[in-house]
Amino acid sequence: MSKKLDPKDVELFLLDNLNFFESRESLVSELKFRHSSSSASSILERQVKKLREEHQNLMDLLSSFIATASVNEDLFNKSKDLTLKILASSSKKEIIKTVESSFSNDFKVDKCLLKFYKDKEIDKIESSTELSLHKGAIYCGSFSSEKMNFLFNDKKIKSMVVSVIMSNNEIGLLKLGSYDRTKYLGDEDTTFIQYIRDILETKLAL
Repeated sequence: MSKKLDPKDVELFLLDNLNFFESRESLVSELKFRHSSSSASSILERQVKKLREEHQNLMDLLSSFIATASVNEDLFNKSKDLTLKILASSSKKEIIKTVESSFSNDFKVDKCLLKFYKDKEIDKIESSTELSLHKGAIYCGSFSSEKMNFLFNDKKIKSMVVSVIMSNNEIGLLKLGSYDRTKYLGDEDTTFIQYIRDILETKLAL
């Protein structure tokens, strides 16, 4: 009758022969571990789980970077096309048509209006909206429905960006409206609008 092995003796043997399983891969595949917080397998499982989570996090981060790069490239290309179209326009009427069409079709803005006003008309708009339409002014966010309806003549507009465009003896207003109340709550859209404003003012001054 063979002597029954003491688990502690097996443990000591394995500790003294850490490479025991290297040549016995088939045995490793047959091993079974208890799901216990005190077991070696539980530690190994947690390490594997952690590695998998870290790998997934890295993959998610990489996917996010790729998506952001794709969005930025798309925005750059659309901005470049709009800039070139503005610079190639031969009249104010063509500029207006180009800007409104590009924002509506390419940038998917719900409503885009570019209009130019005389001083007295601007005074009336300022009085009705309580917005100071001075050089360089940009307003972004969700305003009262009365104010936005006055500017867009559209009760569905819930948030907006309005930029003042200086043009010789007239003042232009580039108005972007959204049916989504949260669309223009942040300031991230103003940098792009400032860029388009500067392009328009440069072109209109020629």
